[in-house]
Amino acid sequence: MKRKLQTAACVCAALIFAACGGKQGNHAHEHSHEHHTHTEEHHAHEEHSHAEDGHSHAKHSHEGHSHEAHAHAEEAHGHDHDHAHGEGIAFTKQQAAAAGLKVETVTKAPFSGVIKTAGHIQAPKGNEAVVVATSAGVLYYTDPSIAEGVALGTGKALAGISAKKLQDGDPLLKAKLAYETALAEYERAQRLVDDKIVSAKEFEQIRLRYETAKTTYEGQAQGMTEKGASLTSPISGYLKQLLVPNGAYVEVGQPVAVITQTRRLQLKAEVSERDYALLSKVSAANFRPAYTDRLYKTADLNGRLVAYGKAAADEASHYIPVTFEFDNVGDIIAGSYAEVYLLTSPEEGVIAIPISALTEEQGLYYIYVQLCEEEYEKRGVTLGSRDGERVEILHGLHGGERVVTQGAYQVKLASVTTAIPHGHSH
Repeated sequence: MKRKLQTAACVCAALIFAACGGKQGNHAHEHSHEHHTHTEEHHAHEEHSHAEDGHSHAKHSHEGHSHEAHAHAEEAHGHDHDHAHGEGIAFTKQQAAAAGLKVETVTKAPFSGVIKTAGHIQAPKGNEAVVVATSAGVLYYTDPSIAEGVALGTGKALAGISAKKLQDGDPLLKAKLAYETALAEYERAQRLVDDKIVSAKEFEQIRLRYETAKTTYEGQAQGMTEKGASLTSPISGYLKQLLVPNGAYVEVGQPVAVITQTRRLQLKAEVSERDYALLSKVSAANFRPAYTDRLYKTADLNGRLVAYGKAAADEASHYIPVTFEFDNVGDIIAGSYAEVYLLTSPEEGVIAIPISALTEEQGLYYIYVQLCEEEYEKRGVTLGSRDGERVEILHGLHGGERVVTQGAYQVKLASVTTAIPHGHSH
């Protein structure tokens, strides 16, 4: 019992000494080395047994201190430590199936340089036709609910023009009356000119008045129905634009609607002057219209580069036009704006992954790497160019790793509660 009390006293003294930073005065330092050695030898075995049997406070404190120091070391490593030794995230096969999770093995492959800009989709000028009013009057559409985008065949009735209720009368009736009057005068002059009753000069003036009246009447009578003049689609295509509202008054020759043939469309991108030197290397383009998340590729649409400007299209804007032509797949709307990714010469040996693999946190980007069948790791990455579908990875991947390309957000949610310590044991 006495020995145990002595041992406890020594241990307490050592703890007080350590807590005070070893500053116990000159008397503590005057203990002989021999006495100190004897004390350590005298209590060595007993202290060892006591530590094993009762897990002494001194021993426990030592272990706790080591663990705390190790934790501080991990914190000091910061992001680099997480990158090298991240915690594993448990994500079972059942969870992966429910999330539709997909992974892709990272490989180095060619990746095109990218010029990201904006542009718009338009119909080639030769594939459009304008419907104009053939007479003056009040315009009414054949289908009052007609809207831009509907399909029209050649000769399809589009609208009519009525002049029956106009204050000045029906222009067609006036044109018909003028034509019939000019015709009667012309036929009478033909009989009199042979008898020299009407001079040749006077006859020529009568003939000109007749020809003019005839042309005017036939022009207004073309497509005329009981309700008035009928306007039809001159080509097969889609109604691109209605220029006159239903019930409005129109003059002869006034544009009423624009019909477009959409077999081929054009993508016109506007490129900054600083990228002019790269335009000669542009071979294709990816684009995403403003009304959808779908990405289209000119390479998949039988597309071709039509031309790029040698100078800015507009002196005020300082942007250079780059125009592609491609097949319309049926759901691309002419006149819409789009994000455009112009693709230049490819670079070899680039690591690129689908954009869907990225998650973002406060401006930093992360991916999830599959360590084994049901364990994943969060990894910070540095991004390079994007082509609208894939993104270049400058730092964070080295090839051969398996990256989550679909379902990354679900793995992120699972990481909140299912982190598995990975790479260290305490």
